[in-house]
Amino acid sequence: MSARSFLFVPGDRADMLAGARTRGADAIIADLEDAVAPAQKGVARETVSAWLRGLEAPGLEAWVRINPVPAESDLAIADPARITGLMVPKVRAAEELLELSGSLDRIETAAGVAAGTIRLLPIVETPQALRALDSIAGVSRVCQLMIGELDLGAELGVDPADADAFVPLRMEVVVASAAAGIEPPLGPVSPNYRNLDDFAADTRRLARMGFGSRPAIHPAQVPIINEAFTPSPEAVERAQRLVARYEAAHAAGKGAITDEDGQMVDEAVVRVARRLLRTARRGGLVP
Repeated sequence: MSARSFLFVPGDRADMLAGARTRGADAIIADLEDAVAPAQKGVARETVSAWLRGLEAPGLEAWVRINPVPAESDLAIADPARITGLMVPKVRAAEELLELSGSLDRIETAAGVAAGTIRLLPIVETPQALRALDSIAGVSRVCQLMIGELDLGAELGVDPADADAFVPLRMEVVVASAAAGIEPPLGPVSPNYRNLDDFAADTRRLARMGFGSRPAIHPAQVPIINEAFTPSPEAVERAQRLVARYEAAHAAGKGAITDEDGQMVDEAVVRVARRLLRTARRGGLVP
């Protein structure tokens, strides 16, 4: 299952990368793009490559955000034995991801690993990507999408601070992810890491809207994200009882039951409970 929380770390900061695994995030994104000045791109590649070679953290997802038109040197650090996948910014069309997949095929063949080992996580931050969501989400390596509201807002002339304005676009990404059968998407980053109350409220809103994860740009945001995307023990217990009750009834030939409160329960309701339990397993609440 995918991570609840991702932490962006500048690729040219060896000190931050070294400490990133202690910050509580399920996944680390070593950033070669926006967080790195153009003059430091080469340094960042070398720093990230060294960090990946020394990475020993079972269960930690290690991602690399490459540049929009990745140089061969960006892909040279895509060691399938070390990374979970590549986060791809400024995507405009599925064809870009298919071309990138071809390069990754060659890398995986040379490494002797199965094709598709390196996953792709495109960032939806261009109008063109919004128009091509279904085809982008349908690329075989794509496991998840992210909405990038800062760049998307700049392209559309929409204030990224106005969360209400982005609700329809957020839902487009959620729907496309569900239709493609991939993981629920990542929400947007928030550059305001000091106002944690507003950040928490928006993160809980994203969870209610069908998002499954969110990236942090500061470690202080990580525990808030983990909490928002981890169901409460009470909710987990209730979902377990509901699923067990429904499965017992189904085995007895019944198609619908009533829950503890006397409300009707059918397969649609149980799917929600099963999804909650999958999220709970991701957070370690149930085996």
